[in-house]
Amino acid sequence: MRSTVPGRGDATLWKVTRPARPSRMAGVSMAGFRDRGVTAAGQRVIPHPAVTLALEFGSGPLIVDDAAGRQQRGSLVAGLGFGSDALWVRGENFEAVQVRLSPIISHAILGMPPGDLNAAVVTLDDVWGRQASQVREQLRDAPSWHARFTVVDALLADRWQAGSRSARSSVDPEVSWAWKRILVSRGRARVDRLAAEVGWSRRRLWRRFHSQIGAAPKRAAKLIRFDHAIHRLVAGEHPARVAADCGYSDQSHLHRDVVAFTGSTPATAVGQPWLAVDDLAWPDRPPPAAP
Repeated sequence: MRSTVPGRGDATLWKVTRPARPSRMAGVSMAGFRDRGVTAAGQRVIPHPAVTLALEFGSGPLIVDDAAGRQQRGSLVAGLGFGSDALWVRGENFEAVQVRLSPIISHAILGMPPGDLNAAVVTLDDVWGRQASQVREQLRDAPSWHARFTVVDALLADRWQAGSRSARSSVDPEVSWAWKRILVSRGRARVDRLAAEVGWSRRRLWRRFHSQIGAAPKRAAKLIRFDHAIHRLVAGEHPARVAADCGYSDQSHLHRDVVAFTGSTPATAVGQPWLAVDDLAWPDRPPPAAP
């Protein structure tokens, strides 16, 4: 399926292509993006509760800028929720396959624990070395989006199988269970209760969860709750209803979270082109389920 993400006026920012079928791996979702050369000013990234890969192969680079003026180009890896810093994405006629990974499987695929990313954005060369360049060539030579998705799916499966053989890349069952509980509750699970249910201290759960998932449990819960709420706002639901249903203390609490994650008020945030990407590329919108 191919669609476009609306920009200003009649322009479109990205052409979006979805795979015809889901990934062979639980916890993986993909979409293809082709930039139309109209995002020179950059688009604010809206955080999402997944580890993100951007496998770039176009004629121009994918560029990510942060609030401190740091810049990354080409194929990238972003930790859970893209970190706390504001990020802007722009392109110069780039093409890329974007992959959302459950943090439960990301260590085995990346070859490093999500906690080491510190939720930041780094180049894929820093993580995969020479293989990053090889993947770029494979994607560039592939004759269609279907072929590119097949290449990426096989790559991720191979890396996961190789990485999962190492005990160092595994996630504690208690951490995996806590992550799934936070997902199912849409961010409303209480951290102290999760710790009690797995028989750990709150401190131990915080430490292990942060290392293996890439964010503290409370931060992960806040991110997942925000993700659910912002998409309900985009769908046109009233903020007061969204706040009540999503577990915020009141509408002002929801307002503060939206500002914290997007840098804008809810009324402005719902019009962000980045959120339109979810409706086209990942229409079901929940984070990928862990295996």
